[in-house]
Amino acid sequence: MARGRSSDPARWLAPHTVALLVGLAAGLSGAALIGIAWAAGRGKVLHALVHPHWLWLGVAVAGEGVAYLGYTAAYREVAAAEDGAELKAPRAAALVATGFGAFVHGGGFALDRVALRRSGLSEQEARRRVVGLAMLEYTILAPATMVAAAVVFFKQQGLSASLTVPWIAGVPLGAVLALIALRHRKHVAGWPWVGKRLDRGLHSLGLVLGLLGSPRRHALAPIGALAYWGGDVFTLWATLHAFSAQPPPLAQLIVGYATGYALSRRALPLGGAGVVEALLTYSLVWLEIALVPALLAVFAYRLVNLWLPMIPALAGIPTLRRLQGRQRRRRAGASPA
Repeated sequence: MARGRSSDPARWLAPHTVALLVGLAAGLSGAALIGIAWAAGRGKVLHALVHPHWLWLGVAVAGEGVAYLGYTAAYREVAAAEDGAELKAPRAAALVATGFGAFVHGGGFALDRVALRRSGLSEQEARRRVVGLAMLEYTILAPATMVAAAVVFFKQQGLSASLTVPWIAGVPLGAVLALIALRHRKHVAGWPWVGKRLDRGLHSLGLVLGLLGSPRRHALAPIGALAYWGGDVFTLWATLHAFSAQPPPLAQLIVGYATGYALSRRALPLGGAGVVEALLTYSLVWLEIALVPALLAVFAYRLVNLWLPMIPALAGIPTLRRLQGRQRRRRAGASPA
């Protein structure tokens, strides 16, 4: 019972809890940015900070809007797969926005699991779709980054192979191992300790492959995931322009983005506050962008990517409370008199 209460949005989306978690996320983000700014030179950072190219910041906001629309489309497809939950677009958008919030201390996927249960799915099905959603994201991002890494490795020898070789070798190896495990799923499910978790993951992988294998019925799943990643990379590209940093070629930018953002902010607690700022800044530095413009570009990117969407994220909380009330009414109606 205690475990169920701890995952209840009515408890951890209460106003005082939200304020505490947002403050903690802001503190972590600020500490990371201030620490890097101190190393880069406070005077240089402050001088560059007050002279941005404002038009590019508006372009960045537009890119993030595309990313959210794409993610919402992919979210609906995964939720509805295999006779799952049919979510109307406004509700899906509210859940997506809220799941990206910095106040989701267990990561946005924790919220998705609870929300999908309250939409009528069992705990097992909700977990499978949450894992499937993450798999869909990286089914799109990982191959794209592998191709980009190969382009960088073979045509632009100036970068360290440590940024490219792991993507070139790791993505196909991981795909082969996953497909072998899926083929022998019944055997894998019997493994001690990890069998049940692997089985759930393999079921989710099968769900994603089913979506990708039915482009006529589920075209919005890969298209939405592609729009999400494309819009988010475009946002980073625009913020680099905003602070007079010459963005690297697209292939390099994709490798740097994926390396610095190996875990989606939706999967990390508190929206990845502090972690993403540090990793992404130094990934751009590895791409031979000077530290000051890299830092400020990431600062602007996170404003657009995490903090600006906090407005719709907070607005989405009532949707979760309505879902909770609906579930309570169903339970009351099902209970014996």
